Amino acid sequence: MFLDQVQINIKAGDGGNGCVAFRREKYVPYGGPNGGDGGRGGDVLFVASAQMNTLNYFRRHRRFMASNGGNGHGKDQTGADGQICRIEVPLGTLVYDAATGHILADLVKPGQEARLLKGGRGGRGNARFTTSTNQAPRYAENGEPGPALQVQLELKLIADVGLVGMPNAGKSTLLAATTRAQPKIADYPFTTLEPMLGVVALDNETTLVMADIPGLIEGASQGRGLGHDFLRHIERCRVLVHLVDGSGEDPLSSYKAINDELALFGHGLADKPQLVAFNKMDLPEAQKHWPAFKRTLEKHNIQVLSLSAATQNGTRDLLYRAAQMLTELPPVELALEQVPVLRFEEEEAFSVVRERGGAEPVWRVRGAKIEKMVAMSRFDSDEALQRLQHRLERLGVIEALRQAGVQEGDTVLLADFEMEWHE
Repeated sequence: MFLDQVQINIKAGDGGNGCVAFRREKYVPYGGPNGGDGGRGGDVLFVASAQMNTLNYFRRHRRFMASNGGNGHGKDQTGADGQICRIEVPLGTLVYDAATGHILADLVKPGQEARLLKGGRGGRGNARFTTSTNQAPRYAENGEPGPALQVQLELKLIADVGLVGMPNAGKSTLLAATTRAQPKIADYPFTTLEPMLGVVALDNETTLVMADIPGLIEGASQGRGLGHDFLRHIERCRVLVHLVDGSGEDPLSSYKAINDELALFGHGLADKPQLVAFNKMDLPEAQKHWPAFKRTLEKHNIQVLSLSAATQNGTRDLLYRAAQMLTELPPVELALEQVPVLRFEEEEAFSVVRERGGAEPVWRVRGAKIEKMVAMSRFDSDEALQRLQHRLERLGVIEALRQAGVQEGDTVLLADFEMEWHE
């Protein structure tokens, strides 16, 4: 299971059905049609929320549906529109079309919205079909079905500072010591399994958002230890604080291993500004390794600070240096160009396929516009059937069936509607 990816199903509301009704008033024996239209179905709207940090909610809730529009009523009353389905996601959530992989929205700012699905329009009531030759139509339309889509959500944390390092390097301890975040802390690797955010308030004017990225291991760039999931979060951190466990057997090798994984993963991670922090200086082992570690990095003009996250000695110097690095960086615009509404265009094209041979051949007509037309048609009156047939003739469906070889008595399928062919 991916920690920062999940697929969900979304569906816009269906339009309400139109109404067949006639005026019924005293002294008006032949009142005209007054059936109202159906209401529009609800849209599906994604909203970026600063109150959410993970996608855990979507692992328990996979289906989201907007409500349908209300049916029309007599006296030209239009049905109520369906309620919008608002889906709140964490800041930094990317929404993809699960089938094509195309990005639909990139939600990075609090309150940012993306309207991905538009509800089906309401069916027209019989009052809308009055003509000079048909003063009392006895048919109406069904509501348009709302589109459905499977989307993939991918979370990339947005933070000023990202804490990276080997498992058990002390990242969660540093986050807990400098912010109000309460990460799970224990003396064993992989205590942190999900990234956490915390806000560091250095003074009245200086604040920064810090992310505790779960520990990386060698092979993370190839996906070992859920490495791809963790590395993706680093993409949106402006400055990296590389925390090194000074009490380990070989701190320098650990430092090099993490940088190698950042470079192998690509996406510019190795080029991000990095501040190296040698942690656990409260332990004798770290004090022993510190001189050689500092000397080696300074040979390559790499600045390194020492600290103890457990005792908070040196943490303020680290945070002020990180804040200074942020002020020296140009502003970053994270938002991609939005796709506010995913439009499902009506295709004019259709196909005629013979599905079964023998004595009882079946012909199926496929096409987005044809299927929608059938879904919105009612078959409880001869007038509605005649109207559907006229529309099929205008689109060329009837002639296409003849050219395909349809014979008297053959079955023709239009979406879920089955009819028998008669010339």
